[in-house]
Amino acid sequence: MNAAANANLAASGAYNTPGTGYTVPLSVMAKEFELDLLTPAVDIESKVLTRANINRPALQMAGFFDYFDTSRLQVIGMVEHTYLTRLEEGFRSENLRRIFQHRIPAIIICRKLGIFPEMLDYAERYDVPVFSTTSTTTDFISEIIRWMKVQLAPRITMHGCLLDIYGVGTLICGESGVGKSEMALELIKRGHRFIADDAVEVRRVSSETLIGSCPANIRYFLELRGIGIIDVMQMFGVQSIKPTQNIDLIINLELWDGTRTYDRLGQVEEFTEILGNKINSHSIPIRPGRSLSILCESAAINHRQKKLGYNAADALTERVLKNSGGVMKVHDVY
Repeated sequence: MNAAANANLAASGAYNTPGTGYTVPLSVMAKEFELDLLTPAVDIESKVLTRANINRPALQMAGFFDYFDTSRLQVIGMVEHTYLTRLEEGFRSENLRRIFQHRIPAIIICRKLGIFPEMLDYAERYDVPVFSTTSTTTDFISEIIRWMKVQLAPRITMHGCLLDIYGVGTLICGESGVGKSEMALELIKRGHRFIADDAVEVRRVSSETLIGSCPANIRYFLELRGIGIIDVMQMFGVQSIKPTQNIDLIINLELWDGTRTYDRLGQVEEFTEILGNKINSHSIPIRPGRSLSILCESAAINHRQKKLGYNAADALTERVLKNSGGVMKVHDVY
């Protein structure tokens, strides 16, 4: 990823550290989840998170430290807190010391449960911040894992336009000047929502999901050759834009090639691989007189139908075979 893209990520709170992957500042997490810092003597501005997973240190509180992942956030809930209150003071203090000694990123106490005095001492000694939240443990864990998976996800920047078309995140790709932005403008006018133009930041949040967004400095701007830059939000209103969108479908625009045979039935699925995830894709040839925005809408609707279990190509094949007694093939019709 180039320096400009990294600068954009840094502005949003996440940035790339060479050799260690993406990180997010601890202060950004604290602000996002409205956490109370119980250890003001510990500076959190220079501290970062590198893992999207958390740990509830129940076994460590009992003295078992094998396979203790010290790079994870440590979350204390009702169970852990109740266990600590019932421990003999010396045993509790020793095991808490060992936890802090590993210099974990931070400890977060849920439900605004009380903090033990020795925790404050060890936090300052080993420079480990302790936070508090009013959220229940289950709710907090589910939300912070979801958030950190997005913040720390592997990512690339792709050249294209990203829109929400009937709820289908559609990434429009193609060579420079082929008409991606013009198609995007027509789709916006038809009521679809715009996410990014030219530079689409794609994050892999799971083996099934890619999320696309736009770098902050060019967000909601669209470049039109011969006209210049337009501000989509100012021109079409807030209903025309969206900050992020799952990428479900890729449409590749290409100039018409008379020597090439294009798929007419759609019985063979095409995929484009991005960050290891395979996304359904279509190649649409550009030719005078073709309404590309309607073709793009049709591709999105057809994709939704397939996800719901209906495939028009399979339905047509079944009908042709049934009416011809199994003799005629669908290629004989088209």
